[in-house]
Amino acid sequence: MKLNDIRDNDGARKGRMRVGRGIGSGKGKTAARGQKGQKSRSGVAIKGFGGGQMPLHMRLPKRGFNNPFGKDFAEVNIGMVQKWVDAKKIDAKKDITEEVLRETGLARGGKDGVRLLGKGELKAKAKFVVTGATKGAIAAVEKAGGSVEVTAPAKVTEDAE
Repeated sequence: MKLNDIRDNDGARKGRMRVGRGIGSGKGKTAARGQKGQKSRSGVAIKGFGGGQMPLHMRLPKRGFNNPFGKDFAEVNIGMVQKWVDAKKIDAKKDITEEVLRETGLARGGKDGVRLLGKGELKAKAKFVVTGATKGAIAAVEKAGGSVEVTAPAKVTEDAE
């Protein structure tokens, strides 16, 4: 057997039906769309339509709220920082800044900075320089002998007209 002998089994791949290609094809004239009506035309978009009944997505109650002024932080737990320190990915003797957390892959996303959360336990004495931190995270870092410096998030300056 050679590479040029390899092919699919008969009937394994079925070609698509080419509609509207003449009366002899059996799918000519109306191209299997029936006669007239919205569905026979191009550009039909009636995904949620239920025959005049109120669509399901409009019957269900609205939930939640998307705050347009909310900040988007990359969240980092102190327990994960301890894991990274144990694995020698982060040096606890130097300042642990947002750049260090992003380079090591611990903080991902978060266009407004990094926020330190208090889940887990921190044993290493370290100084953190982050945009935000919870009270529990600050307490846990200080308990381990370290400190947390909370910097202001980078403000977008707009030129006054």
